[in-house]
Amino acid sequence: MLSYLEISNGNLIHNFKTLRDFLDGKTKIVSVVKANAYGHGQDEVVEILEPLTDYFGIDDIEELRRLRAVSKKPALVLGYVAKEELEEAVELDAILVVYDLERAGILDKIGKKTGRKVKTHVKIDAALGRQGILVSEADFFAGELAKFENIEVEAVYAHFANIEDTSDFSHAQKQIEEFRKAVEIFKENGFGKIMSHISATSGVLAYDQDKGLSDIVRPGIGLYGMWPSEDLRKKLESGKLDFKPVMRWVSHVAQVKTLPPNYSIGYGLTYVTEVAMKVAVIPQGYSDGYDRGLSNKGEVLIGGTRCPVLGRVAMNIFVVDVSHLSGVKAEDEAVLLGGQGDEFITAEELAGKLETINYEITTRISPLLPRVVI
Repeated sequence: MLSYLEISNGNLIHNFKTLRDFLDGKTKIVSVVKANAYGHGQDEVVEILEPLTDYFGIDDIEELRRLRAVSKKPALVLGYVAKEELEEAVELDAILVVYDLERAGILDKIGKKTGRKVKTHVKIDAALGRQGILVSEADFFAGELAKFENIEVEAVYAHFANIEDTSDFSHAQKQIEEFRKAVEIFKENGFGKIMSHISATSGVLAYDQDKGLSDIVRPGIGLYGMWPSEDLRKKLESGKLDFKPVMRWVSHVAQVKTLPPNYSIGYGLTYVTEVAMKVAVIPQGYSDGYDRGLSNKGEVLIGGTRCPVLGRVAMNIFVVDVSHLSGVKAEDEAVLLGGQGDEFITAEELAGKLETINYEITTRISPLLPRVVI
């Protein structure tokens, strides 16, 4: 194969166990594999984590269909499912999110029709301002929800708004207090055995730690060997929390050539050689997820050495400088993300050059690129 992603089985398992060991040992884990497992390949990641995790977390009905082809583990569908697809989701044994009574009523009817209790988690909007019911609505909502005979409320949950990129946890603490109020309200309305969860990776690291404060956690980014923020990495990185990157993005040199002085490279004439330069053509581009913003900024690894991107990244191709290398030839390995020799290009490095976050770097890699588990 010319271009593909290597997915490290060992590093993924290491990261899962690192997060599990950071907790109290009793907390259930939802391994979040939405967005094609943050770009790593949903099928490949699910197969590796199937023996370890308690749940998988996905976003929509398409990801649920794909999950059910390879796994029977409990599946928490975190995003929106269209009304006409709810019955299929129930038949696929999904745990669905509830945040309005109309949806609860539809699920209750589906449960009665199919002869099964529909498992749900109630989403609380605890000072996040997105999906979910307000804490002020929780008492009425819980009372009405208790009337539905074909719905099982397994848990209530919320999501942090600002916990990874700050040392000021005042808003997070406000969210925790609001969420706890909602949990108590549900218990007072007959949901005494209900579980609760609020933490993704950042919450686990900054809040849950080994205190056993949540019944369930929902790690995503940490599973894939990336930190939610530089602040948390600096605070917590140690021998105990040595996350290992799971992905290595590999391509190969398509052509090596020497360009004369005063020769433009790529669209827009954004790079012009000053002297004769040896260049290598890399057969990847923005359609593969290698961002156009890396034009004249990015680097790839060839022969364990950094090679700067020259000119614009195009849809399927870009050019790098290999003037400093001897013996480079067509089909030599070129690494766009990950390690080669003693050098390493991280998602965080690419994110810094693009003024974005590591999440976006990996999730935007084309799902058409093969994922090869090693």
